[in-house]
Amino acid sequence: MYIAKVVGNIVSTKKEDSLVGSKLMILKMIHASSLDNLIVAVDLVGSGVDDYVLVSCGSSARQTFLNKEIPVDAAIVGIIDNFDERMIKDGIRC
Repeated sequence: MYIAKVVGNIVSTKKEDSLVGSKLMILKMIHASSLDNLIVAVDLVGSGVDDYVLVSCGSSARQTFLNKEIPVDAAIVGIIDNFDERMIKDGIRC
């Protein structure tokens, strides 16, 4: 899992059927310095903009769904109450 900050949301009226009803959020991975480190994740816990969240990536993200074939490679699986930012290393990527 990774730590990220929710920086926005996405509205998509047309998408893969398995994603209908899913809330999509834009995340900035912690200590990432460029726009290349923005990702889109399915929100499973009801996070909001400016929340720090736990993100599961890759096949681990798909394990949170009944349909393991869903086209998701990042899922928000927790909202962080607090953390020691000094412990996070640079270069976190999904």
